Amino acid sequence: MRLHTVRMGQGTPVVLLHGLFGAAANWGRVQRALAVTHDVLAMDARNHGASGHDPDTSYASMAGDVADTLSAEGVASACVVGHSMGGKTAMRLALAHPALVSRLLVADVSPVTYPSHFGAMVAAMQAIPLTAGLTRAAAHAALEAAAPDPVVRGFLLQNLRFGEAPSWRVGLEELAAGLGRVEGWEDMGSYDGPVLVARGERSDYVLPEHRPVFRALFPQVRFATVRGAGHWLHADAPEAFIGIVETFAGTVLTTTA
Repeated sequence: MRLHTVRMGQGTPVVLLHGLFGAAANWGRVQRALAVTHDVLAMDARNHGASGHDPDTSYASMAGDVADTLSAEGVASACVVGHSMGGKTAMRLALAHPALVSRLLVADVSPVTYPSHFGAMVAAMQAIPLTAGLTRAAAHAALEAAAPDPVVRGFLLQNLRFGEAPSWRVGLEELAAGLGRVEGWEDMGSYDGPVLVARGERSDYVLPEHRPVFRALFPQVRFATVRGAGHWLHADAPEAFIGIVETFAGTVLTTTA
């Protein structure tokens, strides 16, 4: 599948891959900053944003979509940056298509299977009655039990079109059916290029026990911590995150944090 892509800037290519229920637009501030010195491609994953919907939610397919899109965009190799689901997609791309990935930055996710904690949110999203006159306040209230954090609710509801005929931008049914694959992982091979894992200080997605798993797949991996950030580290600490990406995309990494 060729993915909807927002492209800006000139220079060496950088690809940005968003997380579950996100979109290319979530990278706006990061993309604009990087585009000063790089050719930056932010992609909507399948079942997200303006890209097509498909019941196959495997990382093999999502990585294949990125490979197809890079080919269509005329990009032979890029620094690939992925957050959460996008980080797993980026890892799978590097493992399956190493020639396409000049270097890999994984933002706050590990190559492991996580306990399911999106199921209740997805069920609550599916239960919202998509009837004319649906208000944002009513949609927020419908999600409150499953997503108590109003910031998370607001993030999820970015995917809901309001108006006379409310509808979801995301492939909600496809994602609900394939959530286990999105939260899972399947090991394969190894990637010998430069890899940086950036974790949020307040996040538990990248734990000390995950480091040997990373090293088995990515022998050159290094780790960095974004101070004060949670899982959405590029939103919580954008300037720090942008600095990490600029350094990693533009130079050979020589330090760990």
